[in-house]
Amino acid sequence: MFTGIVEELGTVISLKRGSKAAVLTIKANVIFEDLKLGDSVAVNGVCLTATHISGNTFQADVMNETFNRSSLGSLKKGSVVNLERATAANGRFGGHMVAGHVDDTGELVSVKQDDNAVWFTIKAPENIMKYCIEKGSIALDGISLTIAKLSDDTISVSMIPHTIKNTNFGYKKPGDTINLENDMVGKYIDKLLHFDQQETNDKHTNSTLTMEMLRNAGF
Repeated sequence: MFTGIVEELGTVISLKRGSKAAVLTIKANVIFEDLKLGDSVAVNGVCLTATHISGNTFQADVMNETFNRSSLGSLKKGSVVNLERATAANGRFGGHMVAGHVDDTGELVSVKQDDNAVWFTIKAPENIMKYCIEKGSIALDGISLTIAKLSDDTISVSMIPHTIKNTNFGYKKPGDTINLENDMVGKYIDKLLHFDQQETNDKHTNSTLTMEMLRNAGF
């Protein structure tokens, strides 16, 4: 489990691809304070396992399924990536619950300066948009952010200079692919609603849980 608070920026040393998997090597600093073999590290929001550690570099295996669902396949030598270690049980929970299981990818369509903040707008697929609400949470390349604006197919977030300086969004430009992970609370609620509706249909009973009730409760 992660919180979406990026600890540092890492640099890709290599991405060696095989027929069914790849080995990703990343150079970093802060995360090595207590990183051990087998520990989880979120790389641009994707949960990976450290399989080899040497000095200030670590390696992780990346499966084809991960490439299919994320932007990791586009990484190359010198790429800058967001890094976050798994959250300790006694750690601060500064963002929101991030699983590190990317739901899909989106395209950065615009970057606009607004005084000292910057607006980033991402075009997202329908399966992402269905779980998005204004002022709700979303993870973009592993960064916990608040959705400031929504359209039918875009998400807009506003970032302060600190976030831009300390994440890979300082390097982003229109056309780039962004890893997207919806707030898991919304996904669980959707599952419960569908399960409840199925029981209603099967048993011909009236459900007491509705989307309107959830919206009024702030979900």
